[in-house]
Amino acid sequence: MRIATFNILHGRSLEDGRVDVDRLAGAIKSLDADVLGLQEVDRDQPRSLGADLTAVAAEAMGAVDSQFVAALSGTPGGTWMAATGDEQPGSASYGVSLLSRYPVVSWRVVRLPPLRVSVPLWSPMTRRPFLARDEPRVAVAAVLDGPFGQFTVCNTHLSFIPGWSGSQLRRLVRSLTGTREPLVLMGDLNMQQAQAAKVSGLRPVATATTFPAGRPRRQLDHVLVRGGLAATGPAEAVQLPLSDHRALVVPVGAT
Repeated sequence: MRIATFNILHGRSLEDGRVDVDRLAGAIKSLDADVLGLQEVDRDQPRSLGADLTAVAAEAMGAVDSQFVAALSGTPGGTWMAATGDEQPGSASYGVSLLSRYPVVSWRVVRLPPLRVSVPLWSPMTRRPFLARDEPRVAVAAVLDGPFGQFTVCNTHLSFIPGWSGSQLRRLVRSLTGTREPLVLMGDLNMQQAQAAKVSGLRPVATATTFPAGRPRRQLDHVLVRGGLAATGPAEAVQLPLSDHRALVVPVGAT
């Protein structure tokens, strides 16, 4: 079973600054993932041509089940509010997706609140401090009927604010207590692997630098497990013709 996580930067390429849904579809198809977690996913956003990027990805990979969950309603970087799950069809939103070639038995959504105050951070781009405003975060989990029985997969995109991402990860893992195992937790966790493993109590099964895409120096994207799963081969950080992250892909099997 191939598991992949990919922060798609709403489908935008750093080369030409454009969102091309055919390019996104080709990139997703090339991963050949059985279970795929996507972050920074648009739906009905003008900047991504009003497309449903989850639907584009689902068709490309041959998913039998998929779910988009909005973290924000409105325009990222512009006017937005925290999504509640009650948004009207056709309204612009932004969040995460979970897609699977295996049937989904049940879905669960976990909403992770933002830090309520602005935080001074240092920008390596401008070499100046700036006040960072956090955003609401969300996780989507599913019990899948896989090749070795039922198991749980959870996908999320955590805060970029140091410390707060750890608090969100602890809260998320607690919320998954009692779920069917094995458990896979994946996504852009905005922390390095050692911290992700320590905070979550889960085992990393995919080690590869994923950010920035051109010359990656850090691993912000992870696949963590609990229960009878293990990697059956090396993980790969795949550079694709879009996003500022590489996709992280790892083959796993039952132990």
